[in-house]
Amino acid sequence: MDQISDRSNIEREPADRPMPRRRRTWRTPAIGAAMAVAALLVYFGLAAHRGNQAAAVPTPAPQVTVSQPLQRKIDSRASFLGQFSAIDRVELRAQVGGTLTEIHFRDGQIVHKGDLLFVIDPRPYEIKLEQAKAALQTATARVELANAQLSRAQSLRRNEFATQETVDQRTSDQDSSSAAVEDAKARIRDAELDLEYCHVRAPFTGRIGARQVSVGSLVAGSRAATSPTTLLATLVSLDPLYLDFDMSESDFLTFSRERARVGGPLANKVMIGLSDENNFTRDGTLDFIDNALDRSSGTIHARATVPNPDLFLAPGQFARLRVAIASPTSAYLLPDSAVVLDQSQHLVMTVGPDATVKPKIVTTGDLRGGLRVIRSGLGPMDRVVIDGLVRAVPGRKVAPQHGTIHYDAAADEQG
Repeated sequence: MDQISDRSNIEREPADRPMPRRRRTWRTPAIGAAMAVAALLVYFGLAAHRGNQAAAVPTPAPQVTVSQPLQRKIDSRASFLGQFSAIDRVELRAQVGGTLTEIHFRDGQIVHKGDLLFVIDPRPYEIKLEQAKAALQTATARVELANAQLSRAQSLRRNEFATQETVDQRTSDQDSSSAAVEDAKARIRDAELDLEYCHVRAPFTGRIGARQVSVGSLVAGSRAATSPTTLLATLVSLDPLYLDFDMSESDFLTFSRERARVGGPLANKVMIGLSDENNFTRDGTLDFIDNALDRSSGTIHARATVPNPDLFLAPGQFARLRVAIASPTSAYLLPDSAVVLDQSQHLVMTVGPDATVKPKIVTTGDLRGGLRVIRSGLGPMDRVVIDGLVRAVPGRKVAPQHGTIHYDAAADEQG
């Protein structure tokens, strides 16, 4: 009933009455802003959800290259710094005095054994030789006279016209004259020797140094070196040369133990490289080790003999040398880049069967064929990381790929 009454009331209202205008309020823009904020929140929420989904996807394991260590038989070597010295070195000094008249070489020239180098005025010694020869003739004449007198005295004694005393006297005269002959002959040899020493010759082949005298100089000489003598020049031999070096006590012990084990000559070959060479281009023979260690340095002196047919080497030069101090033994080799220095220890990264990285402590040696010698700490089946070491984190998994280790024989000859 109320609805009908209400409807009748509505119908009684005039149809052409204008509708009242709505008022604007603050709620409309607030609702729009709220909707925009909600849209942004939904967008960022979806983005964060996508990021979480992406983070949840597992990353692939890093790739590294692994290889089993290279196994070879190598000998134990030690490296030293040595200095060349001449096998023969002599100071040429005058053995007779006099005026220097001739010089037959240029400073620094290669001279051969027997070459004439200096001439000292021989005339005084030629005179002395002639005097000795004259004395020999006199003594020879006296021997002939003594022989004749003794023969007559013996004949008279047989006929009892001379006494035994006369025979003894003539015998004594004969002996004295014979001794005088021998003395004269010795004086001749002495004079001939002085005359020979007037010509100074090279005692061996080598390089002569700078002359210390000039033509016309008065030189003093003495065969017995009882008085100061004049230095004329120095001469050194060049082929072969000695290469002297000092061996530490530990290297000497290793060398001696191995020599005692082998029971014979051991590793007498040495490899030599000059200071401006990267390779060991020359060979020598280790032929001498001293009989005592130096107490102050704890080293023992050793020496190698080095051929020098081209006369390129000179005494006083320095050279690097390698000496094999033990027989070849089996050892493992790895690229030097695969070895990590951790304080005082050396480490390598190995990959286990489950692809997990595990470090191992190793003992290293020198370089051979461009590779580092591993003395201990590895087994033949260990897989060592040889490339990608920065991606090999201990305890984490990796994706190993097989690689190959190459031995460079040419690098083994380099210093």
